[in-house]
Order: sequence, then C-alpha cells, then structure tokens
Amino acid sequence: MNHMNMKHRRRKRRRNQSFLFTGILLLVVVSASSFLWYGFGNAAKKDSVIEEMPFTITQDGMQAKEEIKKTVLETSYGGKQQVAEENHGNTQNAGTDEAWNLMLVNRDNAIPDNYEVNLVEVEGGERVDERIYEPLMEMLNAAREENWGELPMVVSGYRTQEKQQSLYDEKIAKFKKEGYSDSEAVRQAEQWVAVPGHSEHQLGFAVDINGATYDVYLWLQENSYKYGFIFRYPGSKTDITGTAEEVWHYRYVGVEAATEMYENGLCLEEYLEKKQSEN
Repeated sequence: MNHMNMKHRRRKRRRNQSFLFTGILLLVVVSASSFLWYGFGNAAKKDSVIEEMPFTITQDGMQAKEEIKKTVLETSYGGKQQVAEENHGNTQNAGTDEAWNLMLVNRDNAIPDNYEVNLVEVEGGERVDERIYEPLMEMLNAAREENWGELPMVVSGYRTQEKQQSLYDEKIAKFKKEGYSDSEAVRQAEQWVAVPGHSEHQLGFAVDINGATYDVYLWLQENSYKYGFIFRYPGSKTDITGTAEEVWHYRYVGVEAATEMYENGLCLEEYLEKKQSEN
C-alpha cells in the first residue's frame, strides 16, 4: 500500500513539475511576443505618423493638394564643396545682375539664355548657388534647434535642364495614366512641375525641404524671412504664381526683400510689381 502511495505521489510530482515548466514556457513566449509587438508596433506607428499626411495646412489656411512624404534622415550639415556648372541653353551670368537674388522665373518668365551658376554641394548630395549656401545652412540649423532636434534637409536643390524635363514628363505621364486627355494632363502637370527652362530650381536659388514632422514647415513659414528665404508658393497665391501650394519649396531673395514680403503678405510677383510701380 505504501509502495502504491509513493508511486502515486511521484507521478503527481512529475505532473506538477510538467505543468510548472509549461506555465513558465508559456509566460516566456507571451512576454517575448508582447515585447516584439510593442517594439515593431511602435516603429510602424512612428512611420505612419511621419509618412501618412493626406493634406497639409499652411498659415493662410489653404490645403496642399498632394501628400507630402516625410523622410527622417539623421545627418548633419557642413563640408562645402564647390562645383561650377553651366545650365544648358541659357545666356546671362547671375553675377552680372545687381539684383540676382530677385530674378523672376515662372510660367511667363524663362531663365535667361546662357545662364551660369557656381554651385556648392550640401550634405546629402544636393547642390545650390554658392551665394545662398551660408544663409541656407543657418536657417536649417536654426530650424533643427527650434524643433527639438528634428533635422530638416534639402531633398531637391539645383536641377539641370535634363532633370527638369524628366520630372515634367513623368508628371504628365502620371495624369495621363489617371485618365486625363493629353492637353488636360499637361495643364494639370504644370500646376506641380514647372516647364523646363521656367523652374527656379534651375537658378540654384530654390530648395525643397523635408522635415521629420509638419512642425518644421510651420516654423519655416514663420522664420525663413530672417534668413532671406520666402515660402514661394502659398495656396492663396496660386492664381498669381501659376503653381499649386508647395509647403516644402523655399526661394532665396535676400533678407530685406523677404522681410517686406513676409510683413505684407506678398509673393515674389507682387513684390516686384510693387517695386516697379514705386520707381
């Protein structure tokens, strides 16, 4: 009888140990799963906050018509490298124009023939006119300091004629694919991409800026003038500029002009017209 009781107790002990081991194993699996879900879930959530922005709001209350994709790139600015390049099919050297920073290029005003620009490279590989390098770096560094370490960066600077043509053709093809007629596709595309030879990017004075969050764009709209840059294409000025709202696009015009435009709510076309009427 005692022998049977001892065997029964041993079997019971083994069952208890088995249950205990299974319970511990289950707890480990659940904990590991929770950890992985939390980590990857938060990472996915962070990416979605950065990238999923169906529209944007600017200080004039207008909405941008296309989604802005945000890219978080951890880098730092510096290391100026000079590159000389001639813009194909153009005539005027920017250095010969006293008001080079106020040169108007839009749908009605083409880049002068034989236009030449001396370029410097910013971190990330984009290039800009060497004369705007210092104020551009000052503005971007200030934006980073004021936005909790978020790093705005230039994702598009100077463009060659060939690059602008490629972007223009791609945008037209996109609208054709969506069912627009040839003429309507061109009309729609030109609200977003300038006709080659009519883009400020070909001057080297304009930059497209990406930021980690939309707060960077709000900061730029309120502070860029201090560094000589303007929010070039606000939604409320589309009828004048001919370009749909681009919250990422900034153009250098100099501190004096930028300040006057900011304080009076003027776009570049309005500012130049005002100056002409005063002379």
